[in-house]
Amino acid sequence: MPMSKEFTARLHPILREVVAAFGTPFHIYDERGIIENGEQLKAVFAKFPGFTEFFAVKACPNLAILQLMQKMGFGFDCSSIPELDIVRMLGSTGEQIMFTSNNTSMAEYKAAADEGGCILNLDDVTFIRKVPIFPKLICFRYNPGERRKGNEIIGNPIEAKYGVRDDQIVDAYRFAMIKGAEHFGLHTMICSNQLDYTYMVETVRMLLEVTERIYDELGIKFEFVNIGGGIGIPYQPQQDAFNIWAFAEETGIFFESFKRKFGFAPKLFMECGRYMTGPHGVLVTTVINRMSKYMEIAGVDACMSSLMRPALYDAYHHHTVLGGEGRETEVVNVVGSLCENNDQFAKKRQLPKATEGDIVVIHDTGAHGYAMCFQYNGRLRPKELLLRDNGDVELIRREETLEDYLQTFSFTPRTITPTRKDA
Repeated sequence: MPMSKEFTARLHPILREVVAAFGTPFHIYDERGIIENGEQLKAVFAKFPGFTEFFAVKACPNLAILQLMQKMGFGFDCSSIPELDIVRMLGSTGEQIMFTSNNTSMAEYKAAADEGGCILNLDDVTFIRKVPIFPKLICFRYNPGERRKGNEIIGNPIEAKYGVRDDQIVDAYRFAMIKGAEHFGLHTMICSNQLDYTYMVETVRMLLEVTERIYDELGIKFEFVNIGGGIGIPYQPQQDAFNIWAFAEETGIFFESFKRKFGFAPKLFMECGRYMTGPHGVLVTTVINRMSKYMEIAGVDACMSSLMRPALYDAYHHHTVLGGEGRETEVVNVVGSLCENNDQFAKKRQLPKATEGDIVVIHDTGAHGYAMCFQYNGRLRPKELLLRDNGDVELIRREETLEDYLQTFSFTPRTITPTRKDA
């Protein structure tokens, strides 16, 4: 969706000065917008005792952004050792961290158990025997298979690599109890960037149904159900936003019904990433070339190594040409410099005519923007900035340098001579 009026009003008047000071490209985030969004989330779910948001670190793994989440009382959803390390740098530990990985290695299990541990969310029944130190609190990621449909980002559950099958889920908890688990949670994530709140309401209903089935068979009183992430944002101007208030209202009905029936209800957890930061970040880039091929092209100094979503998902990101109001418009492709034809941020987009030196703002990059950056063609990752609530602009991650790129060639030489056997 277009940047909020508040973010626009604060950023656009100072953007040329910011570009002059820091150079492009860069991702810049809005501290005020992120905090207001987080406080609203807490208010929406205030009637759910023990409600916790575990911010999905994979969405925006920057220490300054994670500090904002921590100050709001949120936990963290991690899926790798570096993500565990970065939140532990902030002092988070134990049940402030949800570790959800798939195809998990023994090294990752060991890291999850270190430094006070975390909530371990297992992705497969076979992982029960692989956990070296089995925790008292355990969670499983549930895959409903044919019972539900997914979307284009994650795919249909029956085709997904994630989660414990429906016919295995009861046994998963039975085996966990045998291993010594005493407290339990249930997790799922079967969609991504979902704008239909009723889909997520049905996800809550499904999880409570599964907890009821397990309670009936094993007597487990679940501590929490975790709906994962999946709540989306409207990238396109004509799309409606996810109705978080209606979701909370209708979800509350299911929890109240569950509590009346069983005398208890699990806590509600979620792992929003995109919803928390996506609309509150933009990629700022400069037009460096104008070309006319079989289409009009504006070449910018960012490329898909700075924002992969359009190339990976054919995703739409709104564009603004700074100062372009009132200009003649044109149909143009906005492209980067990689040796890949899908390195295009916008195709056949109606935009104000941009010339070399114009600044282009690419919206909604606050989640899965910098996080998905890469180094193909030797293109280096850009810097990240934070527009503070008081109007200051702070560098919160420097851009990569050639020295960074070459650093992995600095190592102690090592050669082995394999034992050869005669044929």
